[in-house]
Amino acid sequence: MLTIPVAVEHVIKKKPFLESALIEGIVNLSALSRKIKGEVEALLGKEVNDGAIIMALNRLVPRLEIISSMKLQKVVENIGDIVVRSDLADYSYINSKSLLTKQMRLLDKISTMGNDVFCTFSQGVSETTIVVSTSLSATVEEIFADETIVAKTADLSSITVKLPTENSIYPGVYYYIFKELAWDNINITEVISTTNEFTVLVASSDIHHAFSILMDSKKKLSAKR
Repeated sequence: MLTIPVAVEHVIKKKPFLESALIEGIVNLSALSRKIKGEVEALLGKEVNDGAIIMALNRLVPRLEIISSMKLQKVVENIGDIVVRSDLADYSYINSKSLLTKQMRLLDKISTMGNDVFCTFSQGVSETTIVVSTSLSATVEEIFADETIVAKTADLSSITVKLPTENSIYPGVYYYIFKELAWDNINITEVISTTNEFTVLVASSDIHHAFSILMDSKKKLSAKR
């Protein structure tokens, strides 16, 4: 039989930002209980008084704190280098039969330039995104001139975070990091991910703030050991 604490936890866990706010202690539990009362009653199929929901929330918060810290602590405290790059541009094109050939032409061009330039491709179902050093912008626009461009964003910077190999078995790693950026109103233009690292692109004007947030988040969670 579904109990009030279980129903309350079910409602809260569907709202990640609310769960985080509870852990941070910045939510008025009386107001929250009134807000979620309808959802809790719908799950239980009966009326529930506010006091019972508040009690369930009070008991839930410490458990959320423990779960949140334990599942992320091992990963976040072992995060490797955080690499920052600047002067990047982002191009998105509609996928076409000729797009791959153009990508090869761009890579051939880059191979003659040494290691001072950045280039990565990310292919989706209908679009392909190319992120390059600004110094390559003219080359990209020339090579892909007859492709259908969806969007172009310049004056970007990136932060690459190297994750430990066990990151994939712990849920919530990406959410924890993206949440920290979102709460400080950092807009993420692009995300590039591999198995053990990910890169976020932000406006160059936000890069120092975003880097500070990630470093502070790592220190904050590591301090809970």
